[in-house]
This record gives sequence, C-alpha cells and structure tokens, in this order.
Amino acid sequence: MKRLLKWIGRVLGVLLLIIVAAVGVVYAVSGSRINKSYDVAVETIPIPDDAAAIAHGEHIAQTRGCTDCHGADMAGGILLNDPMLATIYVSNLTSGQGGSGADYSNEDYLRALRHGVGQDGKALWIMPSHESYYLSDEDTGALIAYLKTVSPIDREHGENRAGPLARVMLLAGVLPLLPVELIDHAAPRPAAPAVGLTAEYGTYLGVSCAGCHGAELAGGPVPGAPPGIIAPNLTVSGELQNWTEEEFTQLLRTGITPTGREMGSWMPIGSTKHFTDEEISAIWLYLQDMPPVEISEQ
Repeated sequence: MKRLLKWIGRVLGVLLLIIVAAVGVVYAVSGSRINKSYDVAVETIPIPDDAAAIAHGEHIAQTRGCTDCHGADMAGGILLNDPMLATIYVSNLTSGQGGSGADYSNEDYLRALRHGVGQDGKALWIMPSHESYYLSDEDTGALIAYLKTVSPIDREHGENRAGPLARVMLLAGVLPLLPVELIDHAAPRPAAPAVGLTAEYGTYLGVSCAGCHGAELAGGPVPGAPPGIIAPNLTVSGELQNWTEEEFTQLLRTGITPTGREMGSWMPIGSTKHFTDEEISAIWLYLQDMPPVEISEQ
C-alpha cells in the first residue's frame, strides 16, 4: 500500500508539472502575440471639415458598428468582465478625460482603422480593422472628421486583461481577439466600388456580415460567442430564399423576421437600422448574388 501511494503521488506530481508547464506555455505564447509591437506604414488621406462630410461620417459610424461598441456618445465602457475569459474595455474616442480624441492625430486614426494598431504600436483588442480596412478614402476621411467633432466625455477605463480561457481560445483560433493579425499590412488595398444599386456596392456595405455569418455567409457558430449562438445562412439556400426585399428591410430596421421571430442581441440592429433604403437594396442584391451554400444552421 505504501508503494502504491508513493507511485500515485509521483504520477500526480508529474501531471501537476505538465499542467503548470502547459499553462506557462499558453501564457507565454499568447502574451507574445498580445504584446507584440507593430510598425506599419500609414497612408495620408484628405480629412474634410465641412458639415456634409461630418454628417456622412456620423452615418458611417452608425452603420459600421462604431456606435454599437463605443456608444452613441463614443465614450466607450466595459464590454466584458469575466476573470476566466477576459476584461475588455471599449475605448473612449472623445476628447474628454480618459479619451483618445485629445491627442490622436489623423495618422493615429488611420493606424487604428486600417491596421488595428494603437498609438503605442500594440494591437487593439477586437477592433474590427479587418473590416474598416476596406473603407474608401472618402468614407474613412469622413469618419475621422466626425470623430474629431464628437462632444468631449470624461470617462476613464481600466486595462484590458486576458484570462486563461481567452488565451486558450486565441491560440486555438476561435477568438478573434487581435484583428491586426487578419490584415496583410503590406498589400495594396483594393479599390472601393462606386456608390450605387449594385451587388458590388452591397458587398462593400455588408463586409461586417461575414464576421458572424462566415466568408460564404453560410452561417454557423459565431466566432468567440457562447455555445449555442448560431448565425443563420444568408445565401439563397437559407431562410432568405422565401423572403422579399421589403421583409429583409423590416428585419434590418426592427430585428423582427417575417414570421414574427425577434432576433437576439447578437444581431446588430443598432447599426443596420441606420442604413438608407438604397443601401439596404444594395445589400439585398449582394445577398442574392452570393452562391448558394448548404444550410449550416444547427
């Protein structure tokens, strides 16, 4: 019995060492990615200051999800507070105390929007720069112009912290914590399509859809979301094959499907409700133009 207990003790000791080593590796590797410094070349684009451009910039902020995360006042707040997963704050973009607006240059805004890199050269957490990367110079300039005019709000935030689960999910590729890693920073940016009722312009407007619905818009589990959060298939193989454009418009405006089902909080109605009728028509053409993919809702 004594020898058996001794053997069990040794096995448990080895297992403990393996666990400690594994945790150390996870923290070391994830930490190297989180704390990596980036030196990216930032373009220079015109930043307008007229009222029409600023109003257009506000529309961009509303439809591209900026206000969904940073709030209508753009002052940010706590997004997630789970010690095992992560503590994540959304930045205050105003010029108030604790905000970045007071000392952000045009170059700083562009570095964040097109590269996902902060003023300190580190990766911005969950900043969807892999989507805003595709914004035209005109739309990007208007957005920056708007951000520079928002009212100052004094609101300071704490530091972001990644817990053990977030680090494991990051290494496993199931948590898009660092969008900076999704961008080819050296590649020439593709030209934005002309504004109009075309599938191409709808693709440009609907670039954020792929974040939840996948590159082929076939739906499935949402990256980084809790289990059970399933994005529907948006191709003509899915539910949309039975919808009209008017019913699709109703969904984007109200979050309610033609059958009366209310979409959950993961559907960004706060953004989509601001699209104009013409923009929704272009997005509808984009979805109708997508190749059908087998339904993946589960």
